[in-house]
Amino acid sequence: MQIILLETISKLGRLGEVVNVKSGYARNYLIPQGKAQRATETAIAEFEKRRAELEQKQSDTLAAAQAIAGRLEGLMLQITQKTSSDGKLFGSVTNTNIAEALKAQGFDIEKTMIRMPQGQLKQVGDYPIRVALYSDVSAQITVSVLGDAAL
Repeated sequence: MQIILLETISKLGRLGEVVNVKSGYARNYLIPQGKAQRATETAIAEFEKRRAELEQKQSDTLAAAQAIAGRLEGLMLQITQKTSSDGKLFGSVTNTNIAEALKAQGFDIEKTMIRMPQGQLKQVGDYPIRVALYSDVSAQITVSVLGDAAL
């Protein structure tokens, strides 16, 4: 199915590009989320009329993401969990825990923005975590998992 992208989507294309995607991906995700629309002649003409408005909206979103990334970059986040005597956690630290800790510090971050390359954190220590704020903008933070003995 051919669609027009209404915003930049990583690994797919930039604003205004006409791309081919699988029909299910377009119908079930991109179109309902407002990220794309079907590429018909009338839709392309309508998009060209709205292009400046959409580009301005995208540049505002990008600027806001870069500002948040500047504040987040290098942040040291401490999360305390119950641990056993050998430093293993009872449970684990997930992207939800990290998002809640960031919200407590005043950042509006959703759990889907947090990239944990090593998976859930299951031991005490410092871990580098990437927060993807926009398709091209991300910030590196350090999550320090402390055991309850550290209290």
